[in-house]
Amino acid sequence: MKRVVKLADVAKAAGVSQGTASNVFNRPEIVSSEVRDRVMRSAATLEYGGPDPRGRLLRAGKVNAIGFVAADDMAYFFHDPYYRLLLAGIAEVCDERGAGMALVSVTRHEDAAWSVETALVDGFIVHCLEDGDRLLALTRKRNLPFVAVDLDAGPGTSSVVIDDHRGAYLAARHLLGLGHRRIGLLALAPPEDARAPDARPMGTVHFKVRRDRFAGYAAALAEQGLKLAKLPVTESPNDRQLAIGHAADLLSQAPELTAIIAMSDVLAIAAMEAARQRGLRVPEDLSVVGFDDIPEAALAIPPLTTIAQPIVEKGRRAATLIFERGTPGRETMKVKLVVRASTARLSSARTAGRAARPHRAPQA
Repeated sequence: MKRVVKLADVAKAAGVSQGTASNVFNRPEIVSSEVRDRVMRSAATLEYGGPDPRGRLLRAGKVNAIGFVAADDMAYFFHDPYYRLLLAGIAEVCDERGAGMALVSVTRHEDAAWSVETALVDGFIVHCLEDGDRLLALTRKRNLPFVAVDLDAGPGTSSVVIDDHRGAYLAARHLLGLGHRRIGLLALAPPEDARAPDARPMGTVHFKVRRDRFAGYAAALAEQGLKLAKLPVTESPNDRQLAIGHAADLLSQAPELTAIIAMSDVLAIAAMEAARQRGLRVPEDLSVVGFDDIPEAALAIPPLTTIAQPIVEKGRRAATLIFERGTPGRETMKVKLVVRASTARLSSARTAGRAARPHRAPQA
């Protein structure tokens, strides 16, 4: 293996101190031209590529960049509509301040610590639905400012969240107000942990977003004397193609459903596609409500009724907290129900007509 040439080697070959050699590369205006030429000739002979910029940045104590940490593959940051909007908000603040942004994927446990420890940033924004405690522990070791998004980082730390309980409550109450009682739930699950409808995931909820949304759905149902545990439930990764299959399973195992609550717009749009493949009309035969209000929600056919959350603003706020380094605390942003054409009032005539109409077999 070729030996790594260091600045000290260049200084020795040029017959100058290491400090003088460092000035040649970092502050050349204070070094005589003769010394500069001698040091640069020695550097060329030794094939020295120059000082590591990381050392200079770290000594300066400021990198002028934010690290975005998430337990997902890097490609997923650009594939998922929610991530794209969140990163856009962070990027807007970075652009305003002339700063950069580093994407840190910690999907591989064995590389997670190294990825966080070596990131050249002034602070971290941590986003994780399933393994937040591990990521927060890693970022705390860096002793840099950090903001948790969509998870509660605990006292003395900053977090930016939405009122997931309220949003879920509004979604369920909307369907109940339209007369729906035969409601199915398409819930978020990590890609490696999708469960069947009868697995009852409510009792084993590990991350805040899903836990709070389950509680919100349950609160609305309880007002009508219904129990969340009695609803048919299927979990799905937040991937449209995979979710179509999970939604089809839900409709197959509970064909009496007149409505589906989806924990994200991606899942909701997939549920509408699964319904179409079974010959069901949305909203005439099946009402669907989502969560997030990503741009695709308004463009869906029919346009999707959903819970809107300020995703871009969430990213902007998290980035601003990193730069301003204010008093740590938890900020909760508001959500609202956006009613579009994917939900409709249930009528007895429509229910009877659907029961009499045979379901078309799912398309291959």
